[in-house]
Amino acid sequence: MTTPNTTTPPDIAQPDLAALDGLVGHTTVHGIPALFAPRPGPLTAGLLFRVGRADETLPTTGVTHLVEHLALHRLGLSDLHYNGATADAYTLFHVTGDEEEVVTYLNGVCAALRDLPLERLETEKEILRTEAGSRGNGPLSQMPLWRYGAQGHGLASYDELGTCSLTADQVRHWAETRFTRDNAVLWLTGDQVPEGLDLTLPAGRRIPAPAATSALPVTPAYIGGDDGHIAFTSVVRRSTAAAVFAEILGRALFQDLRQKGGYSYSAEADYTPRDADFATLTAYADALPQKQDAALGGFVDAFARLRAGRVEQAELDSARGKLLKRYDVPDLGAALLPSYAHSLLLGHRLLTPGQHRAELEAVTVEDLREVAREAWDGGLLQVPTRGAEWAGLTPAPRYSPTGVSGTLHPSLEDDDVTLVIGDTGVTLSLPAGLVTVRYDACAAMTTRPDGARYLTGLDGFRVAVEPPLYGDVTPERIAVVDAAVPAEAVVPLPARKEEEIPRPRERKPAAPAAGTDASGTSGTHGATGKRAWRWSLGLLLMLGVDVVFGAGVLLTAVHLAESADPRWSRLLPAVVPGILLMRITYRTYLSATGAPERRP
Repeated sequence: MTTPNTTTPPDIAQPDLAALDGLVGHTTVHGIPALFAPRPGPLTAGLLFRVGRADETLPTTGVTHLVEHLALHRLGLSDLHYNGATADAYTLFHVTGDEEEVVTYLNGVCAALRDLPLERLETEKEILRTEAGSRGNGPLSQMPLWRYGAQGHGLASYDELGTCSLTADQVRHWAETRFTRDNAVLWLTGDQVPEGLDLTLPAGRRIPAPAATSALPVTPAYIGGDDGHIAFTSVVRRSTAAAVFAEILGRALFQDLRQKGGYSYSAEADYTPRDADFATLTAYADALPQKQDAALGGFVDAFARLRAGRVEQAELDSARGKLLKRYDVPDLGAALLPSYAHSLLLGHRLLTPGQHRAELEAVTVEDLREVAREAWDGGLLQVPTRGAEWAGLTPAPRYSPTGVSGTLHPSLEDDDVTLVIGDTGVTLSLPAGLVTVRYDACAAMTTRPDGARYLTGLDGFRVAVEPPLYGDVTPERIAVVDAAVPAEAVVPLPARKEEEIPRPRERKPAAPAAGTDASGTSGTHGATGKRAWRWSLGLLLMLGVDVVFGAGVLLTAVHLAESADPRWSRLLPAVVPGILLMRITYRTYLSATGAPERRP
């Protein structure tokens, strides 16, 4: 048996471990906290590190996944059941086998982490890109982006951009500073730590979970999604009551949307710890396109009932009973090991089975109502229909609040679209609003040798600068962007094939207006022709308004002169509203065609 290292690293507090005595054993192995409990059969072990996707930046997404793959490479082909997993807040290496196999696996993982096979780096990058290409996007895939932006927990919505540009030095540094003995927890299903374990890793520190960010100025909010899917996420305080609420919500959705309404096949809810203090509440229901409006109504109604506290005692008792059954299993200590290790890693309190049972028994209908209100108030709902204002939700922002000043580059495809390149950022002016990425808040900028620049802001907004699609986007203007974006945010991408470079769609030539450069070298020829016919039509409308106005004046004069004739009195009340309507229509048209307010 390996002699345990009884020295506890100073920044790893274990105040609750003593409460587990008699259920779960605990020690340290080469500085790593270790939890163990016996269970018959093969030995199972998990080595957890407090590092995951949410610790990365957008340019380095995938670096944790790369380390995981490289650490497992030397194990090669084997009948042993083992694997690795990278989540938002942790990385797990797990294995099941006999004692010798488990020791060999864990020793091999730690040896590889100390000396990664970086000669495999480019090959593993390609493997990760292939893996990403075969992994479909689920109905909840965009929810983290909308809630958190292009940072922290929001990175779960993005491709692993780092697989394009990460260097060996970056990957090595990540392993040396994150995969350390002070940032790990070991658990295994045995009555003792097996002999021969060598978990030597560099010293480090326990890294706290990344601070949560927010890209939602107002909640509850909603976003549009694909047909057939209704999804809801919220962040709630970690509590036993919140776990019970998730169980009740899932049952309510299943009963209302599937059993009663017949709108959905899948209707469920989930509660997943995010960090030491907060958890993510998720709810989902599917529906056929012709049933999704009814399913959405039922979804909102089910939540409203729970927010109003209309929970039957039988519902609470049933949900509580299901959660209590997790303790009615043989070898309870071994069954609870992964949960205890995860809580220890994140710094969350450790509850004994007796303490958790007591908390479950204490949950009341009032507690559930408070959780329901907290969940709804912080919620983000993805709807397949046009909106959800009727349910009291605000649309999540689809445009930036402001733009930047700089040189204007008109789109060569659409005169209502303009790209602005400034000294502080870039803005895309669209008919419905502005999309802005400021250089000092740029999460990542990908670059291509052909001049393309794609900038993504920390808030998740993205502006694509494709020089062929805009007028006068010269190398000098691109140089302004390159000089302003921080170097750590730049991700060079390989050259594209000529057919992959976007080109403006062909447009029918329009006659140039007076004073316009007919050569079209400025890229505004089509726009000028389009504006010309718009203002011609506007002139006709103006003449029409004047004719009606003149007729109104004439009728008024006649009425005053011949007020005895009732026919003129009947016509006059219709004249003034008609004039007002024509003028309002004209003003609206000018606003839509001139569009000066859309310029940043």
